[in-house]
Amino acid sequence: MSNLGIYIEYKNNNFKKSNKEVLTLARKSTGDTYAIVFADDISGIKNELKGMKKVIQIKTNGNGYQPDIYAQTLSSIIKEYELKDFIGINSATLKDLIPRVSAKLDATLVNDCLAIDLDNSKVTKPVYAGKLICDYKVNDEYKIYLMRPNVHPAEEAQGDEPEVIEKSLEDTEIKTNIVEVIQSEGKKIDLTEAEIIVSGGRAMKSQENFKILEELANLLNAGVGASRAAVDAGYATPDMQVGQTGKVVNPKLYIACGISGAIQHFVGMKTSKVIVAINTDPEAPIFKKADYGIVGDLFKVVPLLTEELKKNI
Repeated sequence: MSNLGIYIEYKNNNFKKSNKEVLTLARKSTGDTYAIVFADDISGIKNELKGMKKVIQIKTNGNGYQPDIYAQTLSSIIKEYELKDFIGINSATLKDLIPRVSAKLDATLVNDCLAIDLDNSKVTKPVYAGKLICDYKVNDEYKIYLMRPNVHPAEEAQGDEPEVIEKSLEDTEIKTNIVEVIQSEGKKIDLTEAEIIVSGGRAMKSQENFKILEELANLLNAGVGASRAAVDAGYATPDMQVGQTGKVVNPKLYIACGISGAIQHFVGMKTSKVIVAINTDPEAPIFKKADYGIVGDLFKVVPLLTEELKKNI
């Protein structure tokens, strides 16, 4: 098969867990594998990159992400090393960067993949807001795939340490300039990578009441999410929003507290392995989609769950 390139997300010394899924998939490839990292120092992740043929490290000189410069540099590297297959995480950064790269290469881009068969150039992904799961055969010369987190088993790194090739950012015309990045307050678990998520809806009634969910989430090492209604009401911040206009998540356990189950929210969490719903309305649509349902007041049920967990942890 052709050479395979994979994009490793690594910034602020944060090595995304989903990188391990992509690396595991790459190690099973029969072609030569190239890991591409935009970072000034990769000494802390060299062990994670074992089994790759080469690592191409692009020095950023401390500069943050700029889409035009990154796209020009990445597309040039893909051409230089003939990386006819290319895989990355279906993350916020790559959903911004990779379409630009795809346009420069005139490549086929398939995002939000649930499964990737590199040997046969086939992928599986949801369509029509998740109502159908479809298989696609990709016949283009350059093929780029973005994989949804938590869909591929992640194995520990194995194999020889790869050769590291250092590159620099290329000069290009800047049409889009990122002038500021506003970080979330505190250290939150990335919802797209979380194995457990506790989410609240409009029924939370206030931002202060989300502390009830945060206490439960801390015991479970879970992320805290929210419906769009809760975000629009000012109860939660936009980075917590799960759904069609928020984040698509794929945890092992999703606990929906006071969320009615509108289709826009369900689209963002329907691939969760187990869904637990807590709602006072027995006719709420969320109960038709949940594996387990509790008809009750979340302000009574959630604290009880928290207390029971404290006894057993």
